[in-house]
Amino acid sequence: MKLYCATSNAGKLREFRLAGEAYGVEIEPVPGLEAIAPPEETGKTFEENAVLKAVYYSRFADGVVFADDSGLEVDALGGEPGVQSARYAGAQATDEANNRLLIEKLRGIQNRTARFVCWIAAARGGKLLGTFRGAVEGRIVDVARGANGFGYDPHFFYEPFGCTFGEAAAAQKMQVSHRGKALRAMFSGLADLLQSQ
Repeated sequence: MKLYCATSNAGKLREFRLAGEAYGVEIEPVPGLEAIAPPEETGKTFEENAVLKAVYYSRFADGVVFADDSGLEVDALGGEPGVQSARYAGAQATDEANNRLLIEKLRGIQNRTARFVCWIAAARGGKLLGTFRGAVEGRIVDVARGANGFGYDPHFFYEPFGCTFGEAAAAQKMQVSHRGKALRAMFSGLADLLQSQ
């Protein structure tokens, strides 16, 4: 099976392909993605934004298109950065700037519990097929550890591994990550969804 993904994020594309291999699913970006004007992400939740993107981009590909919206929720910050995870420090923010702001806001705060959340939406021909969620619990550490992953991974400590997601190997991380869980739910559910169409 071939699925198209609506992302220009190289880190996400790597993870999508890695997860797809185990299910015999080939994942390619939406053809000509870089030339398509992106939709405005006006959703108040990860799920709303994922649906908005999947439905929009599915009009540009002959097949099933999926899009994800994901990010970090820190309990002590009332769920921030949340849907603003990629733009926490501003519209063109780098991972370093977002991480710097996060650690700044957590200065002096003892409670560091947090979770990564991912919602994936699949659509075809402008119609939503379904949504799938994954989440993983951890805590935020002040000092970045590890050069693997991307985004907030070097600051996200996952207790069962005894390391940050930035230190974990990609395949190891995908077994437990929010994105890995949401992708597996989609791969498992998509066959049934497509048969019922």
